[in-house]
Amino acid sequence: RLLLLLLRYLVVALGYHKAYGFSAPKDHQVVTAIEYQEVILACKSPKKTISSRLEWKKLGRSVSFVYYQQALQGDFKDRAEMIDFSIRIKNVTRTDAGKYRCEVSAPSEQGQNLEEDTVTLEVLVAPAVPTCEVPSSALSGTVVELRCQDKEGNPAPEYTWFKDGIPLSENAKLGSQSTNSSYTVNTKSGTLQFNTVSKLDSGEYSCEARNSVGHRRCPGKRMQVDDLNVSGIIAAVVVVALVISVCGLGVCYAQRKGYFS
Repeated sequence: RLLLLLLRYLVVALGYHKAYGFSAPKDHQVVTAIEYQEVILACKSPKKTISSRLEWKKLGRSVSFVYYQQALQGDFKDRAEMIDFSIRIKNVTRTDAGKYRCEVSAPSEQGQNLEEDTVTLEVLVAPAVPTCEVPSSALSGTVVELRCQDKEGNPAPEYTWFKDGIPLSENAKLGSQSTNSSYTVNTKSGTLQFNTVSKLDSGEYSCEARNSVGHRRCPGKRMQVDDLNVSGIIAAVVVVALVISVCGLGVCYAQRKGYFS
């Protein structure tokens, strides 16, 4: 019995990392925070005592220490503080998202008692200015697709297209005199597609990305739709045909005169 007491004393005195006894995991927590605001990662554990040993770790492909040997680690030193067993992050960023685990060990009659609590931090991020692809010109009657995308928003944003500052509904309104009725809008992917674009579709287009945190809109870009110039094409074909005919006659004339051996 004396030897057992001595071993327990050495474990506590030397701060040996491995804990003996039993582990009491808690219910898994999910905490949601908005980027650049503050959040508290709470460790549900008994009251802190002098002999308690606390560690916070961020889990993933590799485990990194957040709080170790009574000090915050890494960049948490400058933007976090300890409140008993919990961590208050003053300026949370998207890179902080992930799974965290607090480990509290303390001596007990059965040995070294280890309690763990796991917290998942989800960071909500407002969309950035979306990237908008709008063709500057198009031919009437052709298929035209406009694209809008944001890669930063979390949760994934939904998209709204505007023509001349007026939002386009997800389903085209039949009989509209200000725009073509053959377009489709995909609010999830951010595409605006005209199955048969017309001159009525000429105008300035912009797109807005929106989620529960915020919204941003790209600058407007003008798309000009022109009719196919059939008479011009016919005239060009006639001119090309005449040029080819003249060249052919010239070659034949030169050959008869013996200019080609």
